[in-house]
Amino acid sequence: MAKIDRSMVREIDGAVKLPKGSLTVQEGFEERVKGRGVVWGGWVHQPLILAHPSIGCFVNHCGPGKIWEALVSDCQMVLIPFLSDQLLSTKLMTEESEVSVEVYREKTGWFSKESLRYAIKSVMYKESGLGKLVRSNHTKLKEILVSPGLLTGYVDNFVEALQEDLI
Repeated sequence: MAKIDRSMVREIDGAVKLPKGSLTVQEGFEERVKGRGVVWGGWVHQPLILAHPSIGCFVNHCGPGKIWEALVSDCQMVLIPFLSDQLLSTKLMTEESEVSVEVYREKTGWFSKESLRYAIKSVMYKESGLGKLVRSNHTKLKEILVSPGLLTGYVDNFVEALQEDLI
C-alpha cells in the first residue's frame, strides 16, 4: 500500500484543542497500524488525501463539504449521517443520485461493524451490481462538477440577468 506523504498534511496550531487527557484513538492503535497507515491529529487537506491512489473509499457523515470533496474525487462514498441535514443529503446521494451507499442502522440508531463492512464492500467490489451502478453514476456526476466553467457560468449568468433587469 502506498503511504501518504507527510508533505500532503498540514497542521494548524491551536485550530482545535481537545480537552486535556482526552484520547483521540484507542490506546495502542498507532503502534498496531505503524507501517500500514497514518494517524494524524491535526488539520489535513482532505482533497489531497482523497486524490491519493491508495484511497478508494471515503466513509463520512455526509456534511456538505464532505459531499463536495468526495464527488470531485475518484473515491467511492459510504455515508453515516448523524444530523437532520446530513440525513436529507444522504437520501439525495443514495436514493436520488445513486452515487453512494448508506450504512444500515438498527432501530436503536446504532450501526454494526458488519453493516459498515457490507456497505464498503458493496461499493468497492468490482463485480457488485450496486458497486457498478454507484461508480458509473459517480463518474458521470464528477465529470459535470469538474467541467470548466460550471461554477463561473452560474455567476456570469446571474450577473447578466441582474444587468438586464436593471437596464
